[in-house]
Amino acid sequence: MTTPSTRPAVHQVLATLGYGDAIGNEALAIQTALRLAGYPSDIFVETAETRLEPLTRDYRDLIDVSRPDNILLHHFSLGSRASRIAYALPDRMILIYHNITPPEYFMGVHKDLVRQCYSGRRELMAYVNRCDLALGDSEFNRQELEAFGFPRSAVLPVVPSFDHLNEPPDRTLISEFDDGRPNILFVGRVIPNKRIEDVIRFFHAYKIKHEPEARLLLVGSHSGFESYLASLFHLIATLSVPDVHILGHVSNATLTACYDVADLFLSASEHEGFCVPLMEGFYKRIPVVAYAAAAVPATMAGAGVLYESKDPRHVASLIDTVLSNPALETEIVRNQDVVLDRLHAEDFNATLLRTIEQVQQSPRCPPVEVRQDFWQRFGEWERLEELRLSRPSAFKALPFAPGGGGESP
Repeated sequence: MTTPSTRPAVHQVLATLGYGDAIGNEALAIQTALRLAGYPSDIFVETAETRLEPLTRDYRDLIDVSRPDNILLHHFSLGSRASRIAYALPDRMILIYHNITPPEYFMGVHKDLVRQCYSGRRELMAYVNRCDLALGDSEFNRQELEAFGFPRSAVLPVVPSFDHLNEPPDRTLISEFDDGRPNILFVGRVIPNKRIEDVIRFFHAYKIKHEPEARLLLVGSHSGFESYLASLFHLIATLSVPDVHILGHVSNATLTACYDVADLFLSASEHEGFCVPLMEGFYKRIPVVAYAAAAVPATMAGAGVLYESKDPRHVASLIDTVLSNPALETEIVRNQDVVLDRLHAEDFNATLLRTIEQVQQSPRCPPVEVRQDFWQRFGEWERLEELRLSRPSAFKALPFAPGGGGESP
């Protein structure tokens, strides 16, 4: 067993550390576990949410701390300059795959994200022979890694923290929505793969056919997806469906209040690598009804209610069956409690540390080759990026299209 005094550094590298998102929360939890176990551990990023910047280091600092015996935990979601630096360094690597949404979901909505998702999935292939182990944060993601050709894969399970839902709820929202009328809730980013338009159609059918007093609460950031948000407003107007409340990105107190007033969590998402909000619904003890796609069935693990047909009348009938039958609702919540208890029983820290030890004791991957001029090209790219940020008009005047002759190494 390696002693704390001789342990190598185990650093994390990712493109961005976001406040309150699943990847950011996992990175912080991993760092805490590693430091408690005696591993030197920092988080290297390109960008971080302002509140988290003091907890991170610039990804370029990786070059100075790199050691062949160090281990990089590389959170791969989209390709990035931080990813390419990690690839070129001699440190051992454990890749943690959070899944990349297929680019076709963003066609006609966000052209930059189409390109990034396509490039990210393509770039992932370069790591097949670079990492000592590839981890999915769900079995669905592990299977995708296996399909990509990674020879060594495993699962580092997501064990979400629900501390943010223990804050006192926003009393203003409670007073507005806790009035006996049924509230249907969806929580998640307002992006096309979540199929929020389907949630609205299902709610419309439920309201027309079963419960005219029902309300729909949609909670989640729409930053960068204003055109998709506009299409949702257009759908609401076309259907003439009242009582749809799009709340956007909210505080923890408001999110807690939304779960407290909700009678049912409804998801129509078609692509999820795990989907933490489903577990938030379990934690807040409201029945969860979700479309059986991607990782969702595995995440729900036999609890909640899954549906396979997106006929609005069918889903509306499911919602009515759940909310009009107190005994059934109680049984659904009880089963969700069992799954959540089983999830909490998983020892995330022990799994993480065991994985680190296994990689330390396993043979190294053969070294990968990088272009001889990689570091020169990297320096040139950094200077171009500085120009892009400080003088965007001058950058656009350069004689190449960004993403063409100015690609990063």
